[in-house]
Amino acid sequence: MILPVNNLNTKVQFSADANGGDKKKPLEYDHDTLLKNNLMTRTRIGMDKLTNAFTLYPAKGLKGSRNANFYEFLTMGTVPYLIGSATLMAVFNTNKVFPHFDKTVAKPLGRKMALGVIFYALAKNLSKSFVSTPIKMMTGIDIERPYAKVIYELPDDVNDTDITSIEYHKVFESVEFPRWDLLYGDETKGQKRNFRYDRIAKKLGMGQNLNDSDQEVKSRIKEIVIKAGLAKNISSYLWAAVGVCMAVQKPWEKYFDYMTFKFWKKDEFLKSMKVFGESFVKSAKDFYKGEGKGISKHAGKILLGVAALSSIVGTSFALSTSNKPSKIDSADIIKKDDRYVVN
Repeated sequence: MILPVNNLNTKVQFSADANGGDKKKPLEYDHDTLLKNNLMTRTRIGMDKLTNAFTLYPAKGLKGSRNANFYEFLTMGTVPYLIGSATLMAVFNTNKVFPHFDKTVAKPLGRKMALGVIFYALAKNLSKSFVSTPIKMMTGIDIERPYAKVIYELPDDVNDTDITSIEYHKVFESVEFPRWDLLYGDETKGQKRNFRYDRIAKKLGMGQNLNDSDQEVKSRIKEIVIKAGLAKNISSYLWAAVGVCMAVQKPWEKYFDYMTFKFWKKDEFLKSMKVFGESFVKSAKDFYKGEGKGISKHAGKILLGVAALSSIVGTSFALSTSNKPSKIDSADIIKKDDRYVVN
């Protein structure tokens, strides 16, 4: 009997070396694996995807590899995003050819634009946790939970047996086909099969010790994931706008005078970080207070309020449901004293 490749319980991968022999290369994962959703894991995934987007994936596409896929195409989308951001940051900052007066005017504006690009990206990505974190705390559903997917590729060469690659996805990346299987417990490790679904059912108020908690909560999880996705998309762009507005405030000009990334010069670098913190606080105050008269004076308050409200309302919307379980007991429907005919 010939077993499929994905049923092999091996943690060793073989590839031909220069002498024609086999060289063992350990695999990080030998099957699709649920990962912890913490800063270390997210950083490692981000660095791996970024590195591959600039090196491995373009090389596969340029040589016409049959293993190049849509995941790699989407991952490479970060390349033009970063190049475009760097170009925007350089438009006013690479001003050596400008006359002295023009250079003086363009310099602070260019630095604020560069800071705006950075704050835009940070605010847009960090603000998604304003929705996902409360949902995880209240329901036990981690809508951002990552997992490593093992891909068995086709050999590009007759001597190529090193054909395994790793892709990083999210459990609820596909709303129609979530990776429910990864949320089941490993009974060989002493875990209860439905322990994650039991926890979610309890937090959602659907009861405890259910016979099939996984079947009970799956439709509810789908509903929450769909609504949370909409809430994150709306609120993240509003918080990104807040980040850009913060970057154009006047107090940042003081930081630019002390700005340095030469961490090996300890005193200068620490002074730079101190002034950064002071400028951030003052910029936040100026953004909130506003200037001028009328609506322009309160524009910062309005934008900040709308962004915060979008996260709060979005989270509440995701947690709401129109399909609440009925509180009517079977005893209220079936009368034991009456006769019933089953056709």
